[in-house]
Amino acid sequence: MLDLTAKHYENRKLENLVENRTIHTLKNAELNIFETHIQASQVMLRFQEPVLASMIKGKKVMHLQNTPSFGFLPGESVILPSNELMHIDFPEATPSNPTQCLALALSETKLKEAVDTLNQRGTKQNGQEWSILDYNYHFTNDIAINQILQRLIFIFTENHPSKDIFSDLLIQELVIRILQTETKSMYLKKSYTDSNNDRLSFVIKYIRENITEDLSIDILSEKAYMSESSFYRTFKHELGATPNDFIIEERLKIAESMLRNPKISVKEAYLASGFNSFSYFCRIFKKKKNLSPTEFKSLSNSMKNQ
Repeated sequence: MLDLTAKHYENRKLENLVENRTIHTLKNAELNIFETHIQASQVMLRFQEPVLASMIKGKKVMHLQNTPSFGFLPGESVILPSNELMHIDFPEATPSNPTQCLALALSETKLKEAVDTLNQRGTKQNGQEWSILDYNYHFTNDIAINQILQRLIFIFTENHPSKDIFSDLLIQELVIRILQTETKSMYLKKSYTDSNNDRLSFVIKYIRENITEDLSIDILSEKAYMSESSFYRTFKHELGATPNDFIIEERLKIAESMLRNPKISVKEAYLASGFNSFSYFCRIFKKKKNLSPTEFKSLSNSMKNQ
């Protein structure tokens, strides 16, 4: 999860209890930190530039145009177009537990530069070019996106002569990672509904249905009717992860789900998730979750019993 820096608290003035705003401005972006200390509803907010909003602490309920209302929780982000009018509820905010949210306003020029960088490296497998983000896209931050946002908070609040340069580089990486996350989400959805009309969606479906089998690059590339090098390059370019990283991620999802069941042992979860080494399973699980499978299972079960 994201944390605000000591510099933020040193420089911020708490003037309002609802959406108190602290602004940090650079040449091509503006970082806003909003804090709400009391319950409120139908608070309106609008930005003139496209915005990435990411929750830091507490809960909001977001009401956006042409989008069903949704709960907005720490570790989640949403992309908003310029001039989108938001209506926001704060059902749980209190003085001792304020709601905190980051809003990163981005220049259209920088968004376009990031998209152009991706297209220079190659279009999508269907020949389509990468395009500006699908606005009102709501997603959970992965580790990389979370680390970039944390770094941006630090850069915006520090006093460094090159902070504009640092932020430009990080924002380009952030936009590219979000584009790849969005594309990955699209392929996952298509793998359930329309996998036969798309090579990568078909491969994702095959991975999911054969998760305990050998899923080597030569097998997967054959399923995609692509050469091994072309398949590997395309998969990584569009989903932001290698095929092997994606397989590990899917196996960990299965293991995590099964470990939440008190009737299923760690060994059963390991066998069902397709890892071929128990020690590797334990090592990679702890690396990704900061808990061993046994610790994760114990914690999950204790939370259910509370």
